[in-house]
Amino acid sequence: MRLNRVIRNCTFIGLLALHSFFLAVNCYLHSPTLDEPAHLAAGISHWQLNRFELYRGNPPLVRMVAAIPTLMAGINCDWKGYSETPGSRSEFVLGSKLIDANGQRSYYLLMIARWACIPFSWVGCAICFLWARELYGDTAGWVAAILWCFSPNILGHAALITPDAPATALGLAACHSFWKWLKEPTWSLTYLTGVLLGAAELTKTTLVVLFPLWPILWLCYRWPDRASMRCRDWSREAMMLLARFALALFIVNLGYGFEDSFTRLSEFEFVSKTLKGNNELLFGNRFEGSLVSDLPVPFPKQYVLGIDIQRKVFEHRGKPSYLRGRWQETGWWYYYLYALAIKVPLGTLGLCLMATWGCCNQRIVNRLCGKGSVAKSPVPCHAADRAANCKTVDEIVLLVPAIVMLAFVSSQTGYSENMRYVLPIFPFVFVWCSRSFRDTGTIVSTWQRIACWRPNCKSIDCFPTRPLATGLLIWSVASSLLIYPHSLSYFNECVGGPRHGADHLLGSNLDWGQDIRYLQWWMDTHPEARPMFVDLVCLFDPKSLGLDVRRLSETYRDSSNLAAESAYVTPGWYAVSVNRLRQSPSLLSQSASGRLVSLLSRLQPKAMIGYTIYVYHVEALRTERSAKPMGDEAIDELR
Repeated sequence: MRLNRVIRNCTFIGLLALHSFFLAVNCYLHSPTLDEPAHLAAGISHWQLNRFELYRGNPPLVRMVAAIPTLMAGINCDWKGYSETPGSRSEFVLGSKLIDANGQRSYYLLMIARWACIPFSWVGCAICFLWARELYGDTAGWVAAILWCFSPNILGHAALITPDAPATALGLAACHSFWKWLKEPTWSLTYLTGVLLGAAELTKTTLVVLFPLWPILWLCYRWPDRASMRCRDWSREAMMLLARFALALFIVNLGYGFEDSFTRLSEFEFVSKTLKGNNELLFGNRFEGSLVSDLPVPFPKQYVLGIDIQRKVFEHRGKPSYLRGRWQETGWWYYYLYALAIKVPLGTLGLCLMATWGCCNQRIVNRLCGKGSVAKSPVPCHAADRAANCKTVDEIVLLVPAIVMLAFVSSQTGYSENMRYVLPIFPFVFVWCSRSFRDTGTIVSTWQRIACWRPNCKSIDCFPTRPLATGLLIWSVASSLLIYPHSLSYFNECVGGPRHGADHLLGSNLDWGQDIRYLQWWMDTHPEARPMFVDLVCLFDPKSLGLDVRRLSETYRDSSNLAAESAYVTPGWYAVSVNRLRQSPSLLSQSASGRLVSLLSRLQPKAMIGYTIYVYHVEALRTERSAKPMGDEAIDELR
């Protein structure tokens, strides 16, 4: 037994080491994504200025961890433009200045900041392994850990300093400890759960749904045992729940240094319609003058204002949403379901369906076995015999948090853009998928099981699930590794992979600015590609990172003679982000550079960098003039 434990631990460490290697390589290869400079600037401000206004839309834990190695290595910061105004997003301006101030060294600083966040992914992998093993057996534990380690969405986001993957890992850890407490309600588990819940709340405000959800799950878990529960037992566990939430609240306030904690509700200036009311003012407070206006809010002020900003974003972001080639002013309730269907490997989806089908079969068998006729059956009821270690309420505690978070995010239809908002549901699904590898051995159709109780039934042929499940697992891992290291751009085979991803989704689902470094390497091997004009997904000047390029927005500026200025295309090379190429036609038509991008999108690109940047070559039409007509009549010549 001891030898088996050593082998298991060494194997798990090896799996984590391989996962960490993939993440570390991703950290090195990819350029700053759209949000990362802002996150890093905000994290440094928390340490240097001891203030939390920057990037208040997300809690500070992840960016503060990421900022530690950059502060130790020495990083240049420029705080001009720092704004305290409610609703302002000055962190993006400061993030751009951070890249400009550090130049090409930004690659190194961002890499070590990303490396500092890799341990969050270790937590997610470990909890997936433990929870699946405790529910479904050792094999299931390994399956859940493998699904975590090789998921393209985890590999993509866990290699960034954004809060999505850390929130996913810590949210799972908090829910797992809560489930352990439900099985054995001790004070030590109460304290552990409170600390983990507080840490999870310091990563992403979406996890605030756990506060009202856990008491409901507690009642559901205890309801089957209500006859044996005494009043003292109910009171004790209720006190544990309150103590857990109080400890989590303390951790959240501690993470903000208790900055403006317990501010009166009437003193807040909100920007979302939900909290400011329906007035037309920029700021407001719908609670001012009400009965609750003088109540102290037990959360840090910036945490509350962050929820307010997120609420404003989901109400209406101010730009249209995109899905399957269609633009509209609001989002879709089914957006995240559709995104999951095409951005999760088909092997993983197959395992999820197998687990669900197996669960349904098991429930039917359990009902039939409960009739007392099993003893008369010539065929043993394997599923009923081996499912005793996993009750229905255990699986409810596993699945309900994922369902609630998915439903909550899907209900926010003000805009739809980023599938990463539902990333916290992934590990729950991984554990559920591992159910396909539980020690039942076979899946038997419902009709075959009913046939077991027929007097003339001598035997039935069982359909073996382990080979099928193993094949789906291998398919899932292989599909991810074939796209690696471009995991952020992953799309599964049913839509043709990432090359056709833009036909379905845009934004961080495909192009978050991560391939700028690949463009730099491509230009180094193609010295003839000059001059290079770029329109990329980044808020900083690409020249700061050493690229010999000109920004399209600076080359084709709008002016009073817009029509004349935009009537020509300067000969040269053009590198354009796929997000820009597929942008809403109404937005592209508003600028000269946008109309040029619209023209380029109709041409055949010379190269594709990663899966996100298209490179075009435009030659001069006439040697006596260094410009080329942009009209439709010139399309054939441009080709």
